[in-house]
Order: sequence, then C-alpha cells, then structure tokens
Amino acid sequence: MKKIGLQMNLLMALSLSFALSLYGNLSSGHFRVPAFLLSFLLSAVISFVIGLLVPMPKLEQKICGKVGADPRSAGGNAVMSLVSDLIYTPVITLAMTGLAYPQAVKHGASVSFGGMFLVSLLISMLIGFVLIFILKPLFLRLVLRMNGLEFGDDPDQKQ
Repeated sequence: MKKIGLQMNLLMALSLSFALSLYGNLSSGHFRVPAFLLSFLLSAVISFVIGLLVPMPKLEQKICGKVGADPRSAGGNAVMSLVSDLIYTPVITLAMTGLAYPQAVKHGASVSFGGMFLVSLLISMLIGFVLIFILKPLFLRLVLRMNGLEFGDDPDQKQ
C-alpha cells in the first residue's frame, strides 16, 4: 500500500503542479521558462510533502462515509476531489502567489497580495478540482496495474 500511495502521490503532485504552474505563468502575461520551472519545482515539492504528511486515502474515505458517498462512484470521486483540492490547492496557490507577487510589483502591477491570491485561488481551485476528478481515477488504475492489481482488488490481501 505504501508503494501505491507514493506512486499516486508523485503522479498527482507532478500533474497538479505542472498545470497550476503553467496557468500561473501564462496568466501573468510574462511567461518565462525559468519562472515556470521554479514554480513547477516548488509546487511539486510542496504537493509531495503534503501527500506524505496527510493520509489522504483515509481522510477521503472517512469523509465519503460521512456524506454517504460510494468512493468508487462519480459522486464519491467528486467528494474525494474536493477534499484533495481543499487541502492542496490553497497551500500551493499561497506559495505561488508569494513567488509571483514581487515580480508582478516589479513589472508595475498595482495589485494587492490578497487580491492576487484570492483571484488565483478561485481559478486554481477550479483547475485543481477538474484535474483531480479526471486524473486520480486514471492514475489509480495505472498504479494498481503497474503493481499487478486490478481496480477493485484489495491491495492488502494481495501482498
């Protein structure tokens, strides 16, 4: 289970970080490869660390149980995506805004940090939710298959 969790964490961290870093850099109006790579790297590290510290599968299962959603249904996937999005995206967006804000001010933008953060957060939450909703089940199937399991198998009984 730890191996599957680490693989999922890595795939989700890289894909979410790539998309949010790309959005952030493209929306700045000054896309530069070094800035994109720096934000991607920082975002990926933050995402991976959150994934190591927060027991997402247990938390998602618990919340699905509380709202009565089957984790393998579209509704359950939506609940789990929202939980992940609420945990990961604000932290990543705060770090990315902190990285981008000084550059925006340097280039003459007259925006407050809070305003920049809130606008970025709203858009990033939407992007994050859609990505998690679509990619998590796909990556789970891929990771399970890579580890000799099928979707629906109980990994604890196979190992």
